[in-house]
Parts: sequence; C-alpha cells; structure tokens
Amino acid sequence: MGLSKTERRLRIRRRIRKVSLGTAAKPRLSVFRSNKEIYAQVIDDSNGVTLVAASSRDKEFASTKGTKSELAVLVGKAVADKAMKAGITNVAFDRGGNLYHGRVKSLAEGAREAGLKF
Repeated sequence: MGLSKTERRLRIRRRIRKVSLGTAAKPRLSVFRSNKEIYAQVIDDSNGVTLVAASSRDKEFASTKGTKSELAVLVGKAVADKAMKAGITNVAFDRGGNLYHGRVKSLAEGAREAGLKF
C-alpha cells in the first residue's frame, strides 16, 4: 500500500523546507493551496516573521470572477506588489509540497510578471 496523497505532499514539503529557508536578505515565498483558495506569504525564517501576505480571500478579490488559476495569477501579482513596496525583490520559492503545475505555477508566473525574482 502506497502513501496517501497528503502524506506524500507532507514528505515533499519537508524535503523542500530543508533546502529553502528564508533569510532577511532572501525571504521565502510560501504557497498554500486549498481546494477553493490559494494563499501566498513572504517569510523571513531567521526571525520567524511573515513580511507580506496575499490570498484569494482578500477583499480586493471578492468580486473577481474567473477560474482558480486566473485568480492565482492575480494573487501572485498582489504578493509581488506588496513585496516590492516592502523593498523585497529576491525570494526563494516554496511550493509547499505541491507540484509546480496549475495554480501554483500560475501564482509564480504572476509574481514574476510583477517583478519578483526567483
């Protein structure tokens, strides 16, 4: 019997987290994907602080229509804009155990379009 989907994702997540730790100079862009929503945070792990965050549940996206992938692009752009205002240009991307595909990929591309480097 193989691993369940959640156990597999958690295993991958731990493996990613070992490598990509966010510092003050290069914080970690963490992505969490639920069935309905998508969340992104820029985290400085050395101080244990979330610097900026955006999600599809924010008020600015409440009236937005479109697919979940289209919404993920907007969330990526929003988190990148907030990061740029906070003076952050370089981040380490943390896909949170999810495959770099679909909504996670859309969010990453939206953040890149808005000027974040990773």
